Amino acid sequence: MHARRPQDSDTVITELMIPSYANFGGKIHGGMLLSLMDKVAYACATKHAGNYCVTVSVDTVDFLQPVEVGDLVSLMARVNYVGNSSLVIGIKVITENVKKRTVKHTNTSYFTMVAKNDNNKLAKVPPLLLTTQEEVRRFAESILRKELKDYHRKKMDENKSHFDLSEKLDELGKYNCEIRL
Repeated sequence: MHARRPQDSDTVITELMIPSYANFGGKIHGGMLLSLMDKVAYACATKHAGNYCVTVSVDTVDFLQPVEVGDLVSLMARVNYVGNSSLVIGIKVITENVKKRTVKHTNTSYFTMVAKNDNNKLAKVPPLLLTTQEEVRRFAESILRKELKDYHRKKMDENKSHFDLSEKLDELGKYNCEIRL
């Protein structure tokens, strides 16, 4: 299996934001943007893996600025990391208001995908050929993101198994909540 460069599977989807995509506040619904991000992540991962890919997690979707009806939204996806069957796809979302001639960065996210073979079993993915310092940085950051997620999951599990109600009641007194047990 030959290594593939990140740019070999770069994928860009551009879509016009129409009124039916808007929420009650008149801005494009976050769920619509998430759906488009999932679509571009799938296309990018599948191009690299050469197999069907499914989303297993989404790491932090930050909505940096609102997206307006009439904007052209471009979602740019690139493979940042590969494991045995997993891939981390970095996604950057840019909106363009063609009337005002403005461009803004509205979202960044990381989708973890896994490749599946025709029998719906995990499929091995080609290695990622890193040829620039930026590619090495993105690969290393993906490893760090995974380690932090594993650490966070472990700490949450520890909290569940060692939960002390009286201790937490005192601690929660400084937060904006009412507790009525």
